[in-house]
This record gives sequence, C-alpha cells and structure tokens, in this order.
Amino acid sequence: MSKGLFIVGTETDIGKTYVTGLLLKALRDSGQRAAYFKAAMSGNARDADGNLLPGDALWVKTVSGIEQPVREMCPYVYENAYSPHLAAQIEGNPIELHVVKERFAEVSQRYNYVTVEGSGGILCPLRFDDKQILLEDVIRALNLPCLLVADAGLGTINSVVLTAEYMLARKLPVKGMIFNRFHPESVLEQDNLRMCQRLTGLPVLACVKPGDTTLAIDTQTLTELYE
Repeated sequence: MSKGLFIVGTETDIGKTYVTGLLLKALRDSGQRAAYFKAAMSGNARDADGNLLPGDALWVKTVSGIEQPVREMCPYVYENAYSPHLAAQIEGNPIELHVVKERFAEVSQRYNYVTVEGSGGILCPLRFDDKQILLEDVIRALNLPCLLVADAGLGTINSVVLTAEYMLARKLPVKGMIFNRFHPESVLEQDNLRMCQRLTGLPVLACVKPGDTTLAIDTQTLTELYE
C-alpha cells in the first residue's frame, strides 16, 4: 500500500515544484519507488507535433531521476498560464474530481510513495462553472497530509500564517514547513523561520538554499511525513 503527501504552496511561484523535485530525489536516493502527481497543470508549452508538455512534471522527473512515465503524472494539462479554472474555461476539458481520484489511485498501486503537488496556493480554484472545485477539495478527496512550502524572504510570515490557519481551521492536516530560497546569513530570513514556527506551531523541516540539488532532511523524518 502506497503512502502519500500533498505539497501546498503559500502562493504561486515560491518554488514548490523545485522543492517537490528534491523531495522525490531524496526518496529515490533512499531506495524507494517514488512517484509524482499533480491534478492540474497550466502554463505549458507544446512540442513540434502540437502536444502539450507538462512542464512541472518534466522538470520533477529530470531533477529527481524517478522512472515514472510523464503520462502518469498529470490528468489535466493546459496551455494558458492562468489559474486552472480559467485555463479550463478557455481551452475546455474541465477537471472532474472522480478522474483525479482514479488516476491517483492508479499511480498509488505502482509506487511506494506518491508526492502530490498542488496548483497555486490553498485557495486556488481548479474549476468554477456548474461545479466548484478548490485545491482543498482535492486534498480531501485524496485524503492526504500536507506539507507547506514557502519562500524564506520578506512577507512570508503573513502568507505562511494565513495559509496554516486556513488549513487548520478546515481540518486539513499540516505536517510542517519547508522554506525555499533560504540564505543562512540573512537575519531577516532566520527571524522569519522562528516567527513562522512560533505563530503556527508547525516545525520547519528543511530549508533549501538557491542552487541546492539535495534536500537536507534525513530519510526517517522524510518518510514519516507520508501517510
């Protein structure tokens, strides 16, 4: 039976794909059969034949070295770099939650650990027409614990605490935090880590410096995040 973990960013473009790739690399390096999954991916390019290429999935596969085929990684891929709900409205093929669950279940049958990356932040709308699906609905449907990924720089206290409080109020389990783009010499960023831990009660599990190719977290701590 596989175990899973859902990666939630405090906002867009804070490096959750980068951190997810390092998480998968750490699992693979420890000998685990690790897989990646993302319900919806927007802002993707096309190949010479006009096929959409899931950019986040390709990057994660490259950096982590996992053997999982890209076709298994994301059921909904959009070209426009918009929120998935808007990209789907423009391009068609709106998200169906039962499809996401079925595809996730298929991946879970073949791998020991499945890391699921969210789109945008916790309030990202994945569908908003006759049906309304937010990122939190996917977390509940897959029944996974969560890990917060945040930028270590200025403004992170507000975004981390608001995200954590929203998720805890809605009974979405959060295991801890990883900070990206961390500069150890920065007094500001060191204080951000302390303040985020104090205000949320969540542990900082790792910090990722610019250019890091490995994640500074021991195997036992990492695997215990997955349920």
